[in-house]
Amino acid sequence: MSTYVKRYAFERNTDIFTQIMSKRNIYTIVGFIAVLFSTWFFLGSGEDKSFSENVKVILRDVGHQLLLSNKDSTSLVLPVTEVDRSKYRISFQNKLAIEPGNLVSIIQKNFKKTSLSSHYLVEVINCTTHEVAYSYRIKNTKENNIISCIGRVLEENCYTIEISFKDQKTAKNSNQTILYVLVIVVFMIITFLFYRRRKSPHFEVSNDQHTTLGKFKFYPEQNKLVKEAVEISLSKKECELLSVFIAKPNQIIKREELMKRVWEDNGVIVGRSLDTYISKLRKKLKGDASIKISNVHGVGYKLEVD
Repeated sequence: MSTYVKRYAFERNTDIFTQIMSKRNIYTIVGFIAVLFSTWFFLGSGEDKSFSENVKVILRDVGHQLLLSNKDSTSLVLPVTEVDRSKYRISFQNKLAIEPGNLVSIIQKNFKKTSLSSHYLVEVINCTTHEVAYSYRIKNTKENNIISCIGRVLEENCYTIEISFKDQKTAKNSNQTILYVLVIVVFMIITFLFYRRRKSPHFEVSNDQHTTLGKFKFYPEQNKLVKEAVEISLSKKECELLSVFIAKPNQIIKREELMKRVWEDNGVIVGRSLDTYISKLRKKLKGDASIKISNVHGVGYKLEVD
């Protein structure tokens, strides 16, 4: 492959990486990630907090109705505590008797009113021995429910009631799903930024050592452009200038850089020489309206390719 083509390929790949990893893109990606993770955190914590608050309100009402069924309208239902993310405990100020059928009915009615859950485990625990005095499980359908000892009253004693929600998606689980989605989204964004640069259709290096430039084929080793089988001769300086422009399409290249890259080996740099060769290149590229070398006043030039 020719020296010009090799240099073009190297500079283009370097330029792609530089553009992708530029401060602007890095800040954009980092900012986007920060926003997504903040959203993930607040949505997750909000979901968990909302579920917990709803459960506590409902379970306090369950405790209240159990006390009323014991003809107790004065003692307190103690604060409902969250044992873990899906398990809650109801405690009472005084002793009470519990009839299993009544307990099942009260909990089912309260849960149905709020559509809280249809799969849960209820355990009545003796405060002194910490043994499970009674338990039952509700699992979506009557066929899967396990309710025993209906009609066998638990004698008056100190009890706590623990309810574990088996199908409630906790914020931790849902947050993990959100996290996975965010990782995929961020990966897709980075991939998009990379391939958007790489898929730039402006130029294409061919195996026969030419570079496609719009409707032209540029042969730097042969000092020529070819358009529809018509050859257009280029001088050595025109080839070198065009190679520099091709390496940085649609980017402003300063006059100093152009003169240094093309004339540095000659010892003497004449500013008007650059303008003259740019003018010649413009004339030779005018056969394709999608290609234009524009002047950026006081800065340099830019090869514009649609």
